[in-house]
Amino acid sequence: MGAGSSTEAEREPLLVPSRVGTNTNTYTNGLPVNSRVYGRRWLVLTLFSLLALMQGMVWNFWGPIANSAVQAYGFTKSDIAFLVLWGPVGYIPWLLFMWLMDKKGLRISLLLSAFFMLLGSALRSVPVTDLHLRRWLIHGGQFLNGLAGPTVMSAGPYLSTTWFAPDQRATATAVASLFSYLGGATSFIVGPLIVPAPNVSQAAAVSNTSIQSRTQLILYAELAVIAVLSTATLLYFPSRPPVPPSVAAASQRLSYRSSICRLLSNFRFLMIGFAYAVPTGVIAGWFGVLDMVLTPANISQVNAGWVGFWSTVGGCVFGVAMARFADSIRGMLKMILVLMLAGASLSSTWFTLTCLSSFTHLPSTTAILYTSCILVGIFINSSVPIFFELFIETVYPVPEGITCGVVTFLGNLAAGLLLFSLTFYCTDMSWLNWCLTGSCVFSLVLVLFFKESYDRLYLDVFVSV
Repeated sequence: MGAGSSTEAEREPLLVPSRVGTNTNTYTNGLPVNSRVYGRRWLVLTLFSLLALMQGMVWNFWGPIANSAVQAYGFTKSDIAFLVLWGPVGYIPWLLFMWLMDKKGLRISLLLSAFFMLLGSALRSVPVTDLHLRRWLIHGGQFLNGLAGPTVMSAGPYLSTTWFAPDQRATATAVASLFSYLGGATSFIVGPLIVPAPNVSQAAAVSNTSIQSRTQLILYAELAVIAVLSTATLLYFPSRPPVPPSVAAASQRLSYRSSICRLLSNFRFLMIGFAYAVPTGVIAGWFGVLDMVLTPANISQVNAGWVGFWSTVGGCVFGVAMARFADSIRGMLKMILVLMLAGASLSSTWFTLTCLSSFTHLPSTTAILYTSCILVGIFINSSVPIFFELFIETVYPVPEGITCGVVTFLGNLAAGLLLFSLTFYCTDMSWLNWCLTGSCVFSLVLVLFFKESYDRLYLDVFVSV
C-alpha cells in the first residue's frame, strides 16, 4: 500500500478558507481554495532557524575543544565521544515530538524543545568546583539539548509548507534545515579561538584555570542567547497562518498512525531514507570528533576548527543555492542529488587516501587535507534540504513533520552507532575515514536506482491551475 502514489481522495482540500482581501485564488478538483502568503513568515523562519543554530552550537561545543577539555576537566576521548553522542540519544523520544507537531502544530513542539535547550544550557553552566559533579552536570545538559533535536532538525519542511508558497518552499526548507549545521560550524570557530589549547610549557594548574574560565564564558553567553530566543518564541510563534499559502498546505493529510504505517511499508521511501541517513549520520559523528581525526595528521585544534567551519558553512551556502535552483527548475531533485553524492564520494576517497599517504604515497599537505575535507562537508551537508524535499514528494500526503522525523531519526541512529563504536575503538581513528567514504558510495548507489515522483508538485502546479 505504501509504495503507491496519492489517490484523488487524498488530494481533496482539507479546508476552504474564507476570502481575505489579498488572497490568490487557486482550485483543486473544481473547488476554490483561497491562499495567501504572509510577510510574517520571515520572522517565523528566523526564530526557528536561530533556535536551530543554538541547538547545533551546544551539541558541537566539546568536540572542537577536545584536547582542552581532556586536560582541564579530566575527560577521556570516550567522554568526548559520549558528549557528542547525547545528540543522537536525544532522538529516542522523537515519536512524541512528531505526534505533537502533527496534532498541535509547530508552536507546542518548538516551545518544548526551547525549554529543554534552556534547561540543558543552565545545567551545564553551573560553576561547581567538584570536577566529578561538574562532568555529570555537563553530560546532563548535553542530553537535554539533544532532546530538542527531533524538532529543530526535522520540522524545516513542515514550516516551509505551512508558511511559504511553492516557489519558495525548497529555499525555506534549506534555511530552516541547515541553520542547525551552521550552529555546529560556529562552534568550530568560537571554541578554539576563545578556549586556549593545552600548553605543556606552563604549569598544569594555571593552564587548567585558564581553560575553565574561558569555557565558562562561552557557556554563559550561549545560555543568555537561548534565554532570549526562548522568550521570543513564547511571546510570538504561531502554529500556522490564518490562511494556507498553497493548495498542498490546505490539502487532506494522512493520520499519524496511517502515516507511520505507510512510511515503514514504502520501499521507495526506505530506500531514499537510508541514502540520506547513512552519510549524514556518519559525517555528523565524524565532524563531532574532527579534532581527534586530524590530530594524527599534525593539524592543530584551531586549524581543525577552521576546517570544520568552512566545511559546514560551505555546505550551508551551497545548499541554499541548490535549493533556489530546485525552486526555479522543478522536478530535478534526483539529478541534483546524484551530482552532490558523486562529488562527496570522490572527495571523501581523496581525503581518506591522503591520510594514508605512508601507504598510498599520495602527496599529503595541509592544503590538500583542507581542500578534500571541506569538499566532503560541502557536498554532503548541501544535500540535506534536497533530500527533504524529495522525501516529501515521494510519500505525499504523509505530513512533512512525520516524514522528516523518521529520516532524521535514522540519521541520528547512524551517528549514534558510529560514536558508540568510537568509545571502544578510539586509539586509531583511520577507520572513521573509511566509514565516511563507504557511506557516500552507498548513498550514491541507492539514489541512482531510486525512481522519483512528484505528487505534491503535481497538486500545486497542475491541479491548482
